Amino acid sequence: MRAVIQRVSRAEVWVEQQATGAIGTGLVALIGIHRSDTEKDLLWMADKIQHLRIFDDVNGVMNRSLADISGELLVVSQFTLHGDCRKGRRPSWHGAAPPEQARHLYERFLALCKERNLAIQSGTFQADMHLSLTNSGPVTILLDSHKIF
Repeated sequence: MRAVIQRVSRAEVWVEQQATGAIGTGLVALIGIHRSDTEKDLLWMADKIQHLRIFDDVNGVMNRSLADISGELLVVSQFTLHGDCRKGRRPSWHGAAPPEQARHLYERFLALCKERNLAIQSGTFQADMHLSLTNSGPVTILLDSHKIF
């Protein structure tokens, strides 16, 4: 499972000219499900996102987590995170989970985040979405449950 995490002061996602999710201070998580992902990957990612210390403390040091600041989380599915561009000019999507598997795991991931009492909003799985955000910092972190990077 891969994620691009962005620390934001605000963000919203739109589908067909309707907002499906909007947050204030918190994190945007672009989530890509790999074909080999399991519950273990979902748990690892939910824990990492909840406790990743990338918010400033009173001394201006990144020492506080989403949980510490009671921040919000906007989760958007993005299979393109598993695009392999090492060969040729067109990405290969072989690593991305097939849609039905990915939908199930994505929905389970959202449920795990809710179980952690995170203030969560989300996009719409497999929809053409428009994401608008104000990156704070800017801070952008790449996560991979398979620890590729």
